Amino acid sequence: DNQIRFVKSALWYHGYGRLELYQLSSDGSVGSRELLLAFSWLLHRLDLLEQLLTWNRVKTGDEASVCTCEDDPCNRQKGTTETAHEHGLEDRADVRYLQWLNGKLSFQWRSLHAQHQEQCRLLHKIHLFTSGSHIDQILGHFSVTETDLIRHPENYEQLLQILESETRQLEAFLEWKQLESVYWQWMETVLGNMAEEGAVCESQDTHVVKTRLPEATSCCPWADSLTGQIGSLFRDLRTFCDHLQELVTHRRAAWCEKVRTREEELQKEGFSATARKIQESVELKLLDLTCLCAPKKYKKHGSCRLVFRSKHPASKMGFCGSVSKEPVPAVRATEVIRELQIREASMERELKQLQKECRQSLDEIAEGLDGMICVSP
Repeated sequence: DNQIRFVKSALWYHGYGRLELYQLSSDGSVGSRELLLAFSWLLHRLDLLEQLLTWNRVKTGDEASVCTCEDDPCNRQKGTTETAHEHGLEDRADVRYLQWLNGKLSFQWRSLHAQHQEQCRLLHKIHLFTSGSHIDQILGHFSVTETDLIRHPENYEQLLQILESETRQLEAFLEWKQLESVYWQWMETVLGNMAEEGAVCESQDTHVVKTRLPEATSCCPWADSLTGQIGSLFRDLRTFCDHLQELVTHRRAAWCEKVRTREEELQKEGFSATARKIQESVELKLLDLTCLCAPKKYKKHGSCRLVFRSKHPASKMGFCGSVSKEPVPAVRATEVIRELQIREASMERELKQLQKECRQSLDEIAEGLDGMICVSP
């Protein structure tokens, strides 16, 4: 049961929206076809096999996660809100519990940052001490795995077995890529069969409803009077809707006239202040637009290997000779730092704008409360 609940929660977290899977029983007796559909969805949506290959790859110990791409926070927030409303997760969390989670997350974030700093310091020491000792002139230094292998040669057989296992996985992945089209053709037939079964079930349910309604009408003497009452209620509802539509049209016209009057007042009194606010908002949007329209040459996401680049030539530091001067496709730390600084400045501007809007909203709410004084922090 725990495994089944975990699978359902993981699929829900990744956005799988087929309700038939979540309605399956917890004993695992049925639902093999639903699991097949979910597995195929993961293959297509998350690149599952590629992620497994990356996860099981032999680590050199010099990797670092680099992400210079940027997601759309509006779409992400919208998707999270829609998912929460669909599954009834709103109004279930206490504010104090959320504050505790936020504090715990901040503490863990600081701890993780300190561990990353310590890891980078040790990695820099390894790269500096082994610089000029590697046979590969592009790298010029040993990795963490190679350094550990030099210190403990008895681990050579274990590393060789891991490399052979990775080779077998890559061969299996190549075989899968050759037969992948056959698998997706089979999945198309599975989806077609399920669609046909769903259409048959819907037609049967409709037929049952249609056949049962006349029987109920003939067996119930009060059905005619109930039908008349429903018709009367429908006519009253139609009249009410027409009246409501007229009222909405009148209110909209009055509101448009009020807005037009307000615009004229703004043009006479506070045109300069309004223009200044609009200009500041436009400048912020232009800065964000400049960041978004910048060339995406260094947009990278995933794990990258850290390579030490010394200011001194490698010929003075080891037997390998000079480092090759051929350009290597890579991303430099200074470029990543510059990109993150630009994004940090953009997010700070957005935060200040949101704080300003929140203060204005709180002031408007406070003005409507009698006998209450609100002091801003």
